[in-house]
Amino acid sequence: MHQFDESAFQDFLSAGVSPRDVDALFPLLQSANVIQALIALFRGGSEEVMIRLAILREIASRADAPEWTPQQLQNHLSFIDNTKLETVLKRLREHDLLLWDGERRLYQLSSLARMILSSLSNLVSFGSQDDELGYLFSQIAAGDAVGQLSAETLNNLLARLNELESFFSQAVLSGSEFRLKAAQNRLAAAQKWMARGTEILQNLGENGFADDASWKIAQKIGDSQSRMMRMTSVFQNELAKIARQRVMLSEGGLSSSELAAWLKAQSVEKLADLSAHNIAQVPEPLYLLPDVMLDVAEAFLERDIIDKKVSAMPPPVDIEVAQDVPFEYPPQLQSLNNMLSRIERSVVLADIVVGGDFSAASYRYSLLTFLGEQNVDADLAALAEQPVLVLHDDTAALQAIHQNEIAFMSTGTISPINPSVRNKPDGT
Repeated sequence: MHQFDESAFQDFLSAGVSPRDVDALFPLLQSANVIQALIALFRGGSEEVMIRLAILREIASRADAPEWTPQQLQNHLSFIDNTKLETVLKRLREHDLLLWDGERRLYQLSSLARMILSSLSNLVSFGSQDDELGYLFSQIAAGDAVGQLSAETLNNLLARLNELESFFSQAVLSGSEFRLKAAQNRLAAAQKWMARGTEILQNLGENGFADDASWKIAQKIGDSQSRMMRMTSVFQNELAKIARQRVMLSEGGLSSSELAAWLKAQSVEKLADLSAHNIAQVPEPLYLLPDVMLDVAEAFLERDIIDKKVSAMPPPVDIEVAQDVPFEYPPQLQSLNNMLSRIERSVVLADIVVGGDFSAASYRYSLLTFLGEQNVDADLAALAEQPVLVLHDDTAALQAIHQNEIAFMSTGTISPINPSVRNKPDGT
């Protein structure tokens, strides 16, 4: 079973707070295997997720023979590249979504995978926005049927009903015929599910709720549905008022609402063609006179402002002319340059590096990497031009030092080289 690393939550939580002490996190940590399985399915690009779900659904589709041999899977999923198929199967196995029987050499879906696919099937069947209430009511009915109804499921339904109720109220307040008709259509779609939801809640009330919190939420759900049911008459009254105030644009009975509806049905290109020769001129706002605006602006700028602050530059001061300071190499860099310039034959790498303390040795050892480099800073140019070469013996064991805070170091030598050797094309 996969578990989350609880120490990783410390980057998100306040100091001293354990993730298991947070009510919002504790139930999720308890179901870590389910969360990890969902992450395994849905992490990555959309096409990767689609392929994983398609493979999982195809494996689950054979109900009469739920076990698969590897060859059967390759034949059945031949539309997928073999390498990609093996990658997906390996990911599903690692996250306990696909079980592999090594003795019989058979694949089989895990119980967790079947539950996830069942939930996904319900989501797909209730895919449209108007079916959201149906899905939420189906979850409540299913939870009650198996004795697993939670207050969280009821709370999700109540939140959605409150959102719809707010949407309908805003449509009424807007006084817009189009928003009212859109809200009326949404209400008609929702009423189908609310009628069934009322029956479900009545059955729940007869059987009894699991706790007082669920009972209170159910009461709020019933009240919200009752208010929304009454919105039908409210919409009709508002639309009737708009109809009485509708402006007729011609003797043929064309109204402003019909014209607006026709304009909404046209494409942007069509509207641009219609308006090209009709609203080409922009009316000039003659009530904004430029000379009057200028006078007002000048009067505002010139009037006295209380506690007006005046900013002034400070007086100049005499300064000393800075003298150029000659460049000096860092002492340790200069010391290393002197040692390397005196090398006439191969010397042990440790004799050059070790000395002082660990920090000094590390600094000298890091400077040796610049030998032979061309694009370096000015202070490292002299070091890079030293005619020596560092050779490491990777086959030998570490050299024992046991002095100057160094216990062991790499075995190697520093040897002088000719300039012609340094510039060989192979870099040796």
